[in-house]
Amino acid sequence: MTIQTPMTEQQVLIHLMLAMAAADEAISDAELSRVERLIDFLPVFENFPPEDLDIVTESFVELMSVEEGLDSLMTLLANTLPDELHETAYALAVEIAAADLTVTPEELHLLDMIRDFLKVDKLAAAAIERGARARFHKLPQ
Repeated sequence: MTIQTPMTEQQVLIHLMLAMAAADEAISDAELSRVERLIDFLPVFENFPPEDLDIVTESFVELMSVEEGLDSLMTLLANTLPDELHETAYALAVEIAAADLTVTPEELHLLDMIRDFLKVDKLAAAAIERGARARFHKLPQ
């Protein structure tokens, strides 16, 4: 496996979003669209070259094709992201989990892993999750 090293913070965050989208073994169009839109407008992705998304996606697929892929991703998170981006990373993961309006048990499990691994405060995590619920709430039928 040849993972581009060192990865940038932006590349690792994109890997995290793709992992969240793939957690239930099916990346929905809504999740993929959300990843692309977040890259397009969030300040953390400022100056990320859009043409690099295919390369980062290929790198993600290669990383996840090995048995220890998720552990490797967690190591990349720890080694690449400064503490001030841990809540941002968790917020991005929550955003992708909520994108298709269904959060599966697999996605919940991965969110728990990310929250614990990045040591995101439980109160901060609850606020991030509540914000996502508010953003993705549908009108009553």
